This record gives sequence, C-alpha cells and structure tokens, in this order.
Amino acid sequence: MCRSIQPLHNYEPPSSADEVRAAALQYVRKISGTTKPPRVNQAAFDHAVEAVAAATQELLEALVATSPPHDRAVERQRARARRERQLASALAGVNAVGPA
Repeated sequence: MCRSIQPLHNYEPPSSADEVRAAALQYVRKISGTTKPPRVNQAAFDHAVEAVAAATQELLEALVATSPPHDRAVERQRARARRERQLASALAGVNAVGPA
C-alpha cells in the first residue's frame, strides 16, 4: 500500500509511540489523498491520525510473537542492501538499452 509504512510488530526494542504515530500519519495521508489537508478538514485529519495510532497500538499490544524479535539495525542494513540491488538493476537496464 504505502512503502513508507514500516512493519512495527516483533522488534527489539519495541516500536515507540512516535513510530506508531508516523505509520498512522502515512496511512491517513494515503487514504485521504493529501499530505496537508485544508484548514476546514484539519480537525478530521488529526482525529483520524490519533484513532489509527490508537488502534495500531492496541493491535501491537495484542499480537503474540511466535519468532524471536527482529533487530532494527539488521533490518535497516537488509533494506539498504535491497535498495542498492534494485538501483543497480535499474541502472543496468537503462545502460543495456543504450542511446536511441
């Protein structure tokens, strides 16, 4: 759905309230189609972010992990390596086409 929303369950240390709110904000931005709502819709937008954050926190607290917690630093390194491979692959594709 939205690439900037990161998984929050089963991490060590646990996800912070700021991470939960950031994910909620990205979700509300995505479904509302705006990153900055008009002043007339600001209250509804803010209320939605808080409601989604609360529901997300409730879900995270209720989930039971069946595997060991993930290490955030390791996951960041894996994501960085994936991005580098994707970029290299995209650049290789562009170079293979050559000039028209």
